[in-house]
Amino acid sequence: MSKIIGLTGGIGSGKTTVANMFLELDVPVYIADDEAKKLMNKSKIIKRKLLKLFGDKAYVNDTLYKPFIAKKIFNNKELLEKMNAIVHPKVATHFKRWVAKQKAPYVIKEAAILFENQNYLQCDAIILVVADEDTRIQRVIKRDNSTKKQVKAIMSNQWPDEKKIALSQFVIKNNTLPNTRKEVKKIHKKILTTICET
Repeated sequence: MSKIIGLTGGIGSGKTTVANMFLELDVPVYIADDEAKKLMNKSKIIKRKLLKLFGDKAYVNDTLYKPFIAKKIFNNKELLEKMNAIVHPKVATHFKRWVAKQKAPYVIKEAAILFENQNYLQCDAIILVVADEDTRIQRVIKRDNSTKKQVKAIMSNQWPDEKKIALSQFVIKNNTLPNTRKEVKKIHKKILTTICET
């Protein structure tokens, strides 16, 4: 069975950019947030539970209405935790099935809150992507059209980098793309020669 390498980092750190670089190296990548969104729309059980939690406005034309959900969980940790308790177990099951089908020496599981929900314990190693806070805030504002206040609120629900660095085997400083690509290739070789051979 493939080794599981967790890929994480705070919002705006550039996890997806790094994930795509691993894809280019033919490493299978599982983007947990994307799969969670798909399951929120496809799974009847999740849909029923989310409607119960958020009310009828949670879905519009049978599709999860993200702006409404985002507004509801913004600054509401309890509601966010309840939503995660509905969605995350289903994503975990889906991931297990996906891994079982892979033939590569290792796979990447990209998830924003790998540490916060203890999922890092199921990984053979962790790659953490970091960038300075101002860069991250600017990236998210540009990407999501959000405000600085909204980005800061999301950041407050995530562990600080220092805490995550202590539990990570690899750290990528994502400041320039050529440098990040170099780091990815270096880590890829190291995973193949150390982790995949144990």
